[in-house]
Amino acid sequence: MSKEPAGMPITSFTAMEHGTRADYDLVFEHEQHQIDAQADRILDWLGQMAGPSPYRVSRLDHVLQSATRAERDGADTETIVCALLHDIGDIIGTANHSQVAAALLRPYVSDQNWWIVNHHGLFQGYYWFHHYDRDRNERDAFRGHEFYDATVRFCAEWDQNCFDPAYRHSPLEHFEPMVREIFSRPTPGFV
Repeated sequence: MSKEPAGMPITSFTAMEHGTRADYDLVFEHEQHQIDAQADRILDWLGQMAGPSPYRVSRLDHVLQSATRAERDGADTETIVCALLHDIGDIIGTANHSQVAAALLRPYVSDQNWWIVNHHGLFQGYYWFHHYDRDRNERDAFRGHEFYDATVRFCAEWDQNCFDPAYRHSPLEHFEPMVREIFSRPTPGFV
């Protein structure tokens, strides 16, 4: 049985159907505090990606290379942050990391950037599926989709080539203001 943290008010109900407006005001106030602290949690999760990896770089170095390449190619801030966070799902949902990262970004980014992050795992299969007797062109099921070419480009220029220990990338601190900018955008409400 969970208990009230010291000094924190709690709702009066044990089933949502019995909640009052005051209960839900309390819940939404708490959720707003969580939303306001989202950038801090994301930066912490990125820090966790610095650990051991079977790649020649850490998972953190991989996403820093991705964001750095996007920035050097003239991408806008939102796209740079999406490059930085495209694999953040590895921390909390490895088996479906693309969808986890996309869900995290969804309230804050454009439809195109959401779609790219959501589908990059499948599109990245172009580079390795054939080693496992899968069709490397599975991504072509989406050929004709308005964001297909942008996703191919993202994977080719800012993902598959970001495992190079010799590539000089910007540090995480460089991207922190961008993360904070994106995650300070108003969200469309709770769902």
